[in-house]
Amino acid sequence: MKVFVIAGEASGDKLGAAMMDGLKQLRPDVTFDGVGGPLMQAQGLVSRFPMDELSVMGLAEILPKYRALKARIREMADAILATKPDVLITIDSPDFCLRVAKLVKAQSDIRTVHYVAPTVWAWRPGRAKKMAAHVDHVLALFPFEPPYMQAAGMDCDFVGHPVVTDPIPTQEQADALGQGTVVLLLPGSRKGEVGRLSDRFGEAAKLIAAQIPDAMFVVPTTAGVVDLVREKTATWDVPLAILPPGSVDKAAWFRRADVALAASGTVSLELAASETPMVIAYDMAWLSRIIIGRMLRIDTVTLVNLVSETRVIPEFIGKNCEAGPIADAVVATLRNPEAQTDAMRATMKRLGAGGQAPGLRAAQAVLDRMPK
Repeated sequence: MKVFVIAGEASGDKLGAAMMDGLKQLRPDVTFDGVGGPLMQAQGLVSRFPMDELSVMGLAEILPKYRALKARIREMADAILATKPDVLITIDSPDFCLRVAKLVKAQSDIRTVHYVAPTVWAWRPGRAKKMAAHVDHVLALFPFEPPYMQAAGMDCDFVGHPVVTDPIPTQEQADALGQGTVVLLLPGSRKGEVGRLSDRFGEAAKLIAAQIPDAMFVVPTTAGVVDLVREKTATWDVPLAILPPGSVDKAAWFRRADVALAASGTVSLELAASETPMVIAYDMAWLSRIIIGRMLRIDTVTLVNLVSETRVIPEFIGKNCEAGPIADAVVATLRNPEAQTDAMRATMKRLGAGGQAPGLRAAQAVLDRMPK
């Protein structure tokens, strides 16, 4: 069985590697071609070019590389058409991957699978119908996504979210980090997010510290934002620890934290996996706030709220992202963390915790849907 697989960023590399491992277990004769990162390469993929070439986000970042990316799209489509794999599996990175699939479908009947459903349940529902013109099968991370894809004409299977496979430190490992009240601050992993949110997070931290005298604030960082985080937090007059990128203690701090203040995103699932109660806050550029606010089709952007079908995680989005109310919500959550426990546990169960590994489920779904 020949599989052509494309991933464009680190999260996709992780998904792809787990799926490849599952395919090797179920089909020992499988061979791989395509593009991926170090994790997929460890599973046997010889990447046709460095995956980092595709790891760009935002208009300002994409424009200088537009010609090169367009050439890579054509190159990938030509390679797929020439090698005639049994299936093409593209992973997330829709701006690149779905363009490749479109070219392939225009000139062949090669089966196409896309791993990670677009968030049509949140905004721009028309994307599903456009995608259905050149994608046969979707592998979904969330249990509520298949009906949206199926309504547009695609096969779709919920295969579980990779967060359920992340190792969780023991309570002993968490307790070894020390005593006191720990507040985790997560203002984002991109410079734009940190730039917009850090001042408000810092002001909220001061207000929290005034009410919780023994509070210590811990800020995990990534390579792209660590310098900006250090700059932005330099004037915060609170007990503060900045975790460097790749810190071996990051997961233990997630478990150790008594409460977290986090930007919107998948980090809410990481916190739920550690059963760390949270408050979500997020803002964007004013024009994006207006446009996206008009397009949103949901009343909450917090994944734990959506998956658990509750609204127990407080969130402060857009014009509501203000330090005072945020701080009050963090203190209230800290004093009554049990209110979120059931929702976090339900979220992990619904995402596949305790069941078959998502990578193996994804592999089985691909094989089950292949033409006989």
